Amino acid sequence: MKKVKDIAVRLTAVFVSSVLGTIGAASIFGQKAAIGAGIAGVLAVSKVAKDLADALVDGKLTDAEIDEVFDKADPKKAK
Repeated sequence: MKKVKDIAVRLTAVFVSSVLGTIGAASIFGQKAAIGAGIAGVLAVSKVAKDLADALVDGKLTDAEIDEVFDKADPKKAK
C-alpha cells in the first residue's frame, strides 16, 4: 500500500507541475486556462502511467523502477 500512496502523491506532483507551466501559454493561444492546464496535466500523468505500466510488464515494480520513471518526468533530472 505504501507504493500505491507514493505513486499517487508523485503523480499529483507531476500533474501540478505540468499544469502550472501551461496556464499562461493557453491564454496566449486563445484557450481557456483550465482547458490548457487540464490537457497538459492529463498528458503528463498519462506518460508517467505508460512508463510505469511498461516497467510492470515483468510482474514486479521495484522502487528503483518507480524512481527511474519519475526521474524521467522531472525536468531537473531528465537527460
